[in-house]
Order: sequence, then C-alpha cells, then structure tokens
Amino acid sequence: MANKAKKIPHIKPINNFAMLFVLSIFQLITGFEAASAHDEFSTKAMLANIVLIALEWVYVTLLYVIVHRRNFELEFIAFFLSGVGLTVIGSVNPKACFKQLIILAVSVVAYTVFTFILGDVDLCMKLRLPVAIAGIILLAINLIFGTEKYGARNWIGIGSFTLQPSEFVKVAFIFVGAATLEKIQTSKNIIRFIIFSVACVGALILMRDFGAALIFFVTFLIIAFMNSGDIKTAGLAVAAAGLGGAIVIKYKPYVTARFSIYRHIWEDTYGKGYQQTHILTGIASGGLLGLGIGNGNIRKFFDNYLVYTDDVFGVICEEWGYIFAVVLVLSFVAIAVSALVNSIAARSTFYSIAAVAGAGMLLFQCALNIFGITDVLPLTGVTLPFVSQGGTSLMSCWLVLAFIKASDVRTYSYLGGVKKK
Repeated sequence: MANKAKKIPHIKPINNFAMLFVLSIFQLITGFEAASAHDEFSTKAMLANIVLIALEWVYVTLLYVIVHRRNFELEFIAFFLSGVGLTVIGSVNPKACFKQLIILAVSVVAYTVFTFILGDVDLCMKLRLPVAIAGIILLAINLIFGTEKYGARNWIGIGSFTLQPSEFVKVAFIFVGAATLEKIQTSKNIIRFIIFSVACVGALILMRDFGAALIFFVTFLIIAFMNSGDIKTAGLAVAAAGLGGAIVIKYKPYVTARFSIYRHIWEDTYGKGYQQTHILTGIASGGLLGLGIGNGNIRKFFDNYLVYTDDVFGVICEEWGYIFAVVLVLSFVAIAVSALVNSIAARSTFYSIAAVAGAGMLLFQCALNIFGITDVLPLTGVTLPFVSQGGTSLMSCWLVLAFIKASDVRTYSYLGGVKKK
C-alpha cells in the first residue's frame, strides 16, 4: 500500500499586537501595585509604566508598518524584563523610576539604530578597528579618571550622572571578536583578538571589577570556541586564566578577603554575610506567589540602591513569588535558545558568533547575579540584565540584544533577503 504523504500543519506566527496587549495589561496591573506600595498613591510610578506601554506600542507599530518587520519576540522579552525592573524601582523610589524610564527610551532608540547598522556586514568589517580603539580608549579613561564605588574603580562622574564605560566595552568586545574572526581565521587575526581581550580583562582587574572581568573572559571563551569548534582551545584558555587568577590572588590579598565569606555567610550574619543571609531569609518567606509588591522585608534591610540593583532578584522572589522568579529566569533562557536557533541559519559567521556570544554574556551575567546573592557562587556585585537599575548597564544589555536580533534572517526582510508574505 502506497504511503500517503502527511500534511504538515502550517504554524502561524504569533500575533504581535495580541502579545503586546497581554504585556500591556500585565504592566498596568504591576504598575498600579507599585504605585500603591507607598503611603500615598504614587502617580509618578503609575505614569512611568503608562509611558513604557506607549513606548512599546509606538516601537512595534512603526517597525511593523515602515519596514514590515514581524519578529518582535526578543523585544517582548526585553520589554518584559525592563518593565519588571521599572516596577520594582517605582515601588521603592518613583524619582529613580522616571530616570530609568528615560534611559530605557534612549536604549530602545540606540538598539534600533544599532540593529540597522548590523544589517550591513561589509560596514561592520570596516568598523572593527575603530570600535576596538574606542573600547581601549574608554577603558584607559576609566583607569585614569575613574572613581571607586562599592569596591570597584569603574565609575566616571559627569555632573550629576555616573556611568560605567566597561558596560559599553562589552558591546565593543563582542563586535570586535565576531568581526575579526568572521572570515577564515589566520594567526594574525587570532593574535590581535587575544591582545584586545587581554587588554580589556587586564584593565578590569586593575579597576577591581572582577565580576565584569569574569564576564569578559567567559565571552572570550564562547567566541574562541564558536570560531574553532575545538574544546582544546577553550581548555587552554581556562588553564591560562587559572594561572592568572593564582597570580592575582597571590599579589592582591584584598581579592581573597572579598571572597572569604563564600559558603560561610551564616557564620557572620550581621557582618560580611549580612547581605546574602537576609536575602535568603526573604526569598524563603516569599513562597510560590509572593508577599505582594511593596510588602517584602528585604527592602527594609538595605538602602534603596541595593534593593533595585544587586539584590533585585531577591526582592522579586520575595514579593512576586517563586513561580514568577522562574518565569524571569526562563526569559533569559529563551533569549539564549533564540540565539542558538538563529545562528544556524544566519547570513554570515559574524552574526552566528556575535549572537551566541551576546546570549552567553547575558545568561552568564544573570547566573552571576542570582547565584551570587544566594551564595551558590561568590558575590561579585554584577547587575541582573535589563532588570537592575543602572543607565549604562541597561543600554549595554539592549545593544547586546541587537546582535541576537541581527542574526535572525527575518529582521532584514525589507532588504529583499526574505520574501514577504
């Protein structure tokens, strides 16, 4: 009997505006709860969420109509994560919430422009040297003029604003690595990228920003492995890093002092272990559904800055619940999966390397933040991508996301590479 061909059901793409509507309802509800968390209803906190919703609708509508873009999955995840961060900030400090909203709007514009720039591979190849030089200059400025804050000398003050140049160097690092190794590798190209990587990581170590240095190093491993596909290359790099780490520990005693509390936080609950023990206690009290926005205890133990920067995941676990915290983590996993899927069909090796490196950077930074505050890993003080308060951190996350967006062949359908349906 002849085999009958089975019909493969047509999978319809998601309805972008339906998804946007659901996201908007969620943000309205959480925004109202954040505004109600104060003694008096905060119109600023509520208005910030309304403006965010308007920004999302304008963004999707313009790109949908003008360039006929249909793939907004990554943006929805980023808007969701950024909105959660905005809500947490609004529940603590409405004034800081509006500052974060302005930076978020600027970040979305920068992300859009950068995505269009990444559409031209030839232009990216030409820009790799200027971008590398700009990254080195930023780190040099940071080394010379940087001020120390929370143990790391990686802050530059400009009037009433502060920024971290190393956050922008993250974008340059991925760009230079992917662009340098886009073609068939030569020893000259590999040596150049290694020198650039050593300069970046070395500068961060001198600034005592060991969390960022570790993120850069892991990103280097990803780029090196994506280029060679050889696990030996990664193994050699790890061995070199171990030797470098041993040297740092030997000649920089404050490094060992900083991590001495690791796995011993309960032995000094009101000293070095104060932050993590109180966060873990708060997380335990949150349960599956949480205590409600503004009703947690973690925010009572720390100053406002830590509540919506380093410790924001603990606040979310306690006030929003375990279930929502898992959804938040899965959002980062979804970004990583998207990068892996896109890299297979990407138009160029440049996009494949950049997308996987960008996703790896975001996922690893997320792990450092979450595992650090819960004492699974040593506390490094890195922020939770998209969620934590911080201008340069938020902008760099959106710019890194552009690498993943650019790897999706649907992104540039207006160029004629993909037929419009």
